[in-house]
Amino acid sequence: QVSLVESGGGLVQAGGSLRLSCAASGSAFRIDTMAWYRQAPGKQRELVASITSGSIMNYSDSVKGRFTISRDNAKNTVYLQMNSLKPEDTAVYYCNALVFTTAVSILPAWGQGTLVTVSS
Repeated sequence: QVSLVESGGGLVQAGGSLRLSCAASGSAFRIDTMAWYRQAPGKQRELVASITSGSIMNYSDSVKGRFTISRDNAKNTVYLQMNSLKPEDTAVYYCNALVFTTAVSILPAWGQGTLVTVSS
């Protein structure tokens, strides 16, 4: 079983930057795509950015050009560098990973979430 632990959230002023980290630990055949989601109060959880094991990245339109996702496969860690933060980026940010428990069996894993608050 794989567990994900996020860190790096906090309070920042609009225009500022934060870097989130998510480390995966535990037993897995391999970890495929890793991603960051966020959920603002009263809203549905949405995909922010994803990155495959081959480093193909995808971003939501709302963060494109401001956020950068990266990963260190050797450490099973994914990062989210968030620049030019806006109040509307305020949300709980969740790490997600697609975990192959065997060569053909896949399960999603979720972190506990880390709160990002952007003040105006």
